[in-house]
Amino acid sequence: MKTALIIGSTGLVGSALLNELLAHPAYSKVISFTRKPSGNTHPKLHEHCIDFNNIASYKDLIQGDDLYCAMGTTIKKAGSQAAFTLVDYTYPYQFATIAKSNGVKQFLLVSSIGANAQSKNFYLQTKGTIENAISLLGFETVVIFRPSLLLGKRTEFRFGEKIAMHISQLFSFLFVGKLRPYAPIHSHTVAKAMVTVAQQANTGVNIYASDAIKVI
Repeated sequence: MKTALIIGSTGLVGSALLNELLAHPAYSKVISFTRKPSGNTHPKLHEHCIDFNNIASYKDLIQGDDLYCAMGTTIKKAGSQAAFTLVDYTYPYQFATIAKSNGVKQFLLVSSIGANAQSKNFYLQTKGTIENAISLLGFETVVIFRPSLLLGKRTEFRFGEKIAMHISQLFSFLFVGKLRPYAPIHSHTVAKAMVTVAQQANTGVNIYASDAIKVI
């Protein structure tokens, strides 16, 4: 039996991922790190409310087998590019560094379609940069998931994303051939795929595009 670690468990993919981890028989313990109490109760769940600006002080708690990262925000919600970078790069990287030093074998990351450290788009550049940074830390296994537009019920309303979601669903028949990777994907599909892949005997860096996630 294994121990799963999760950061970002209150977001769209993260909340679905937490449920998948708690239900999966491979894990006897699930450790979640959050800013504030989630209200979740489960015999397997060990929730720690922490100060993400002082992650190093919780080093002794970051112990387990698989570390799942579903942290993410938007520049609008974060308030600035600097604040966005903290959530999407700094915090995940600090957790990953400590986890690696504590013997965690596998890191599973929710990224984004189009992630590229050389992109001129700041969002995609940041996603690509954290992918590269995690890949170089020396984990036995790194698995990166690059979903397209995520479907599911968010706790906060995102007008632009809501419009895009309705349009993409209305014209879903157009997402074939080269456009197939850009078809919307449900958050639960991503979460289930992450837990499934984590049980496989993969090594090295593995990247799953959005259309590949759907068939796991």
